[in-house]
Amino acid sequence: MGIVKISDLMHENLRVAGNALSRSINAQAEHWMRIGMLSELHPGLDHQDLSRLLIQAELAGGLDLATAMAGPDAGSGIRRPALQPQPQPKAARA
Repeated sequence: MGIVKISDLMHENLRVAGNALSRSINAQAEHWMRIGMLSELHPGLDHQDLSRLLIQAELAGGLDLATAMAGPDAGSGIRRPALQPQPQPKAARA
């Protein structure tokens, strides 16, 4: 474990968010780092999908880089819904 230097503003942001979500400052920082890591590795996933990945990784023993890189296509059960065409509005009748 090491020491990470962050700005005073980021520390305050972590304190506020951590208090709101019942997490310590360190736990909030780690949560944001995990979400950020997964967001970079899987830019097509939304927050709900990333949260599912975190839960599945925790159930499997924890999140490491190899697990994070495997992502939703490695049997995690996350399936992105196919984009559905949106119905076009009918033209107003005169």
